[in-house]
Amino acid sequence: CDLVLWFGVLLPGFWCCPCLACTVSGNFGENRCLPLCDIFSPAITASCGIPLCVPPAGLAMRVAIRHRYNIKGSLCKDICVSCFCEWCSWCQMHRELKQRGQNSTAIVNVPPARGM
Repeated sequence: CDLVLWFGVLLPGFWCCPCLACTVSGNFGENRCLPLCDIFSPAITASCGIPLCVPPAGLAMRVAIRHRYNIKGSLCKDICVSCFCEWCSWCQMHRELKQRGQNSTAIVNVPPARGM
């Protein structure tokens, strides 16, 4: 059992999944409030008579991360994980971004200085 993973991702995700989701969204470069759509959209659509079982922000983030990092998978699997265990989905995305962040290399192109 990886204690860093347990204490760094799973416990905060378990106690406050919306906080973890907002952190993941921000770390990925999206608006930190984006996951709040998953909380409010089912109530809004249900009041209009439209049932919503797929969390739109969670699914969109999962697909975007998979595409950006060229991770194998399918939209069908993304929908299943997002629908049946959204908490697990956000923990997986957080772990993936953390691992990618540790192995990333920044390349900065600096123009040569002009002679005076």
